[in-house]
Amino acid sequence: MSAIPRSYLFVPGNRPERFARAAACGADAVIVDLEDAVPPADKDHARTQVAAALDPSMPVVVRINAEDTAWFESDLALCRHAGVAAIMLPKAESIEGLERVAHVGLPVLPLIETACGMAAVAALAQVKGVARLAFGSIDFQFDLGIVGDDQELLYFRSMLVQASRVAGLAPPIDGVTVALDDEAQLIADTVRARRLGFGAKLCIHPRQIAQVNAGFKPTADEVTWATRVLAAASQANGAAVALDGKMVDRPVILKAQRIVDEAAL
Repeated sequence: MSAIPRSYLFVPGNRPERFARAAACGADAVIVDLEDAVPPADKDHARTQVAAALDPSMPVVVRINAEDTAWFESDLALCRHAGVAAIMLPKAESIEGLERVAHVGLPVLPLIETACGMAAVAALAQVKGVARLAFGSIDFQFDLGIVGDDQELLYFRSMLVQASRVAGLAPPIDGVTVALDDEAQLIADTVRARRLGFGAKLCIHPRQIAQVNAGFKPTADEVTWATRVLAAASQANGAAVALDGKMVDRPVILKAQRIVDEAAL
C-alpha cells in the first residue's frame, strides 16, 4: 500500500480470486469489502475466505461491518491477522466505536456517511489511531435526503477537509463515482475533490484507477509555475519579488514547494 494513497479500490470480500488482480491494477490501496459488497447470508463465509487469502506481502485495507451489526466483533478479530494494513469502519458516528476499532492496533479509516457521523466529524478525527477520513457520499445523500453530488455536498466535503487539517491527518478520501463508463464525469469528480482539498478517492472499478491517480498529481502547468516561483524566490534572496505581475510572498512559495514535492512522489 502506498505511503499516502491517492486511489482506494474496493473488491468484494466474497471474491478472493479478485484480490491479487485488484492489487496489480495500479491502485495505491485495495479495500477488501465485508460490508456492502457481501450479502448477509454470505458474511461469515466471506470472512473465512478473506482470512485464508490474506497475504503479508500484499497488505490490504479491510472494510468491516458497522459497530451495530452482528458481524462487527468477528470482523475485528479477522483484522488482527497478518496482511491487514488498515481498517475502514462504515457508518462511523461515535468516539467509543472508533476507539474499539483502534484497539486492534492498526490505522483506522472512519467512513463518514451519516448525519450523526458528520455532526461528530471534528471529534472523530481526533481519536487516536485514526489515519484518514473517508466520505461515503452515496449513503450520506440517502441519509439526509439530498439529491445531487456536487454543490449539494460542498459544505460537507469542506467539513471533512477542515476536520482533517485541524487533527493533523492526511487529506481525506472522497467518495465513489458510480458511472463506470463516463470518463468525463470521473475526471470532473477527481478535479473537484483535489480543488476542495481531498487527497484521494474511492474507486469501484480498476479502470477508474489511472485517471484518479493522475488527477491527484500536479499538472504540467502547475509544476512549471511552481518551478518558476521557486527560482524567482531563490534569486531574490529574501527580498520581495513579483512574477507575471503578481507578488510572490511566503504562502505562494510554500504552495509552490508543495506542488514540486507532490510531483516528485
